[in-house]
Amino acid sequence: MSKRWYILHTYTGYEGKIERTVRALLEKGDLDSNVITDVKVPVEEIVEIKDGKRKVRKDKFLPGYLMLEMDLPETDWKSTCSRLRSIVGVTGFVGTDPNVRPRPISSEEAKNLLQKSGDIKGEKQVKIKQMYAIGDTVKINDGPFASFSGNIEEINNEKEKLIVNVQIFGRATPVEVGMLQVEKVN
Repeated sequence: MSKRWYILHTYTGYEGKIERTVRALLEKGDLDSNVITDVKVPVEEIVEIKDGKRKVRKDKFLPGYLMLEMDLPETDWKSTCSRLRSIVGVTGFVGTDPNVRPRPISSEEAKNLLQKSGDIKGEKQVKIKQMYAIGDTVKINDGPFASFSGNIEEINNEKEKLIVNVQIFGRATPVEVGMLQVEKVN
């Protein structure tokens, strides 16, 4: 047997409560800590820029789901799974019926989810929530072009970069900056 990640379906909004309940059941010994080794609510960090201020918040990117790392035995898996299903707010494991052994997600899917939630060290992804449009006037507030203003010429959402046309020595010069390095000018 080996540890694998499973997805537990819950009522939306109950994820945190169910995570705390599972952790409490593990501490009390009602659930075997050798079988369930970790519980996570998949959240991602969102950086929002409003009124020139940077705000960081955490949002669930899979509302209604919990990740469970389990070393589920081939026999006697039903007692653990039925105990989890009996928690108020849990509807079951994704992709299986209650009388069928749950199927784990692939290691690649697990890695992607853990990376997105920042649980794999050094590979944390931050999602930037800021709406820019070509032609918007922005002020650069970080880097070598700090205090320059210009118009957005190009937007690359995948790389979270902008090409901004700034005036350097009286000439329009395109510079590449990160989305977090600028703020909109109204």
